[in-house]
Amino acid sequence: MVRKFKFIGSRVGKTGVAVFLTALLCDWIGWPPVFAVITAIVTVEPTASASIQKGLVRFPASAIGSAFAVLFISLFGNSALTYALAAVFTIATCFKLKLHTGLLVATLTSVAMIDVTQSNLLVAFFTRLGTTTIGLGVSTVVNMFILPPDYRDDISKNVKNIKVKTGLQIKNIFEFILNEKHENTSSVQDDLKKLDKDINQTEMLTRFQKDEAIYHPLLETEKKEFQHLQSQLGNLKLIQHHLSNLIHSPIIHLSWTESERNIILNAVQELVHSLQDETSYNAEIHATRLKEITTIFWEDNEEITKNNDIHPTNFPPELIILYELVSIYDLVDEFYTLT
Repeated sequence: MVRKFKFIGSRVGKTGVAVFLTALLCDWIGWPPVFAVITAIVTVEPTASASIQKGLVRFPASAIGSAFAVLFISLFGNSALTYALAAVFTIATCFKLKLHTGLLVATLTSVAMIDVTQSNLLVAFFTRLGTTTIGLGVSTVVNMFILPPDYRDDISKNVKNIKVKTGLQIKNIFEFILNEKHENTSSVQDDLKKLDKDINQTEMLTRFQKDEAIYHPLLETEKKEFQHLQSQLGNLKLIQHHLSNLIHSPIIHLSWTESERNIILNAVQELVHSLQDETSYNAEIHATRLKEITTIFWEDNEEITKNNDIHPTNFPPELIILYELVSIYDLVDEFYTLT
């Protein structure tokens, strides 16, 4: 909640500054500020790069909206038909020209012009282009130089939270599998979906940070730290995929001995501890547990080959579980040993 409040607060603050400066500049020039303010509000984006890129789309879109408003005012005056035609033609044209991000501001500009434009339509058209330019320019400058966004702290916190949640999911899923509880997987799947949502939101923040780095470059050490976070997030996402594979695999009966189950359970517990508390990660213990489950994997594989004249077309559940567990072990080791 704290992270979201700060994020929203900075956007609102920058929007307020952009609106104030835009209205102030329009009043100084003698132009009506309403259209510039509308443009300024929708142009404050999560990154300066997005503001510039979308601004390049919103300017021609606003010009289209203004042109249709002037055209239909000259034909039908200030009437209900003028509002409808201006809105419909603006939307259709922007959509056809793929000016999607400028569609909203163009339509608002078009219909708002009708009520305030009574004469000198050509002057009104160029005035609207001028106010739109002011709104785009001011909001972009504000977004670049006032509280420029930096998402690295949020990304770092999210990666740590996702790491802990991933450890909990590993514990729940393997206990679920080893105890052979197959009657209801919906709760486990719901938890995995929530984990996937957290990962996707954090990936979105990394994209924002990469875009922002175009105009606010990171120092070399900061760049390495950010790349390290991206790699860790990628490892956690792959672990989530392996856990999803386990849930959706047809695991009906497991033929492991009690000793083998205990080895696997101990390996799972070591994984959980290392993810939930990074200080408990021990490379030597990690390698030992990995060797133990890898040994079981190859023994099971050899047993299946030896006891079947015809090789099975589907992997047995024991091999599926061990393959996914070994893969997760490798990813956790990579998570902590990345430099």
